[in-house]
Amino acid sequence: MLINIVLIFALQLVYVPILTLRTIFLVKNMSIAASSFGILEALVYVFGLSLVFSGHQSIAEMVVYAVGFGVGLYIGSRIENKLAIGYTCLVVNLMEINEELIALLRNKGFGVTVFEGMGRDSKRYQLEILTKRNRENEVMDLIEEYEPKAFIISYEPRKFKGGYLIKAMKKHLKKATL
Repeated sequence: MLINIVLIFALQLVYVPILTLRTIFLVKNMSIAASSFGILEALVYVFGLSLVFSGHQSIAEMVVYAVGFGVGLYIGSRIENKLAIGYTCLVVNLMEINEELIALLRNKGFGVTVFEGMGRDSKRYQLEILTKRNRENEVMDLIEEYEPKAFIISYEPRKFKGGYLIKAMKKHLKKATL
């Protein structure tokens, strides 16, 4: 029974991160990767369930199955955060224009579009920055350093076309590898 409990828990630690990644790849329209993870997911799932329902189900095995599922979700989300698949768009609202921050972001390969608008009491400035998710913290740190009172919204765009981003990212990657 102990070997089954350990095996069930281990299978859940494999199964659920695969499930998490498959779901993320599916949402991000990466069909081949999602299909590949789907095959692995089904194999591990069927094997794990066959252990749990192998004739003499114990409460401990079922509880370990559920606990393993929860721990697996945590591990899967941590893996996805490390992979940082996709892009993020940051909308940064400033009280004053900050040319130094804008120039620094652009020099680091980030595409920055600046908008001027009218807030409730005065003029405001908005920066729109599209970047790869794995560079989001870098952008946030720069903004925090130069504009600690900035209001920032971050979201993941589903699709985009054209623009400065792709050229800038390729150029920045070439500089980083030299």
